[in-house]
Amino acid sequence: MKLKNYLFFFLLVPLFAFSIHKYYLSLCEIEYVKEKKSIQIIIGFFIDDIEFTLNRDYNTILKIATKEECESIDESFETYLNEHLEFTINNKLVPYQYIGKEYDDDIVRFYLEITDVQTLKTLEITNTCLIRDFEDQQNIIKISANKKHKTFYLNKKTHKGLLKF
Repeated sequence: MKLKNYLFFFLLVPLFAFSIHKYYLSLCEIEYVKEKKSIQIIIGFFIDDIEFTLNRDYNTILKIATKEECESIDESFETYLNEHLEFTINNKLVPYQYIGKEYDDDIVRFYLEITDVQTLKTLEITNTCLIRDFEDQQNIIKISANKKHKTFYLNKKTHKGLLKF
């Protein structure tokens, strides 16, 4: 009988350990398209994480990616991104255009663009998305520009990354 209890314990506990743990990640992919003089950005979050944060920030219940999603959800997304995601190009803070969003299972991807980028000497990214609400949040930034590839791992302690060309 004791052997059964030990086997049960050693088989069941690891399953609970994996199901309880949650990872808090976002992925931001940035590409400088020299021919178009633009920087194209795709940033993705888990829907439940961004929903939790926006509901808390705006004291509402948004029901993202459901039939009950509010019509002005893009405005909420755009406002949040503008408050927590910044790009500095050649030592100048620049605005970006919010193109739109796309839902893919439990991920929401946002499409952004910075236009009229004649030359790219430096690119600094500040990303504080979701960091306030999730202690272990990691914002991964992947940059492809001027034949260089760089990845930054931003978190509560380090929320900026700088790439010089």
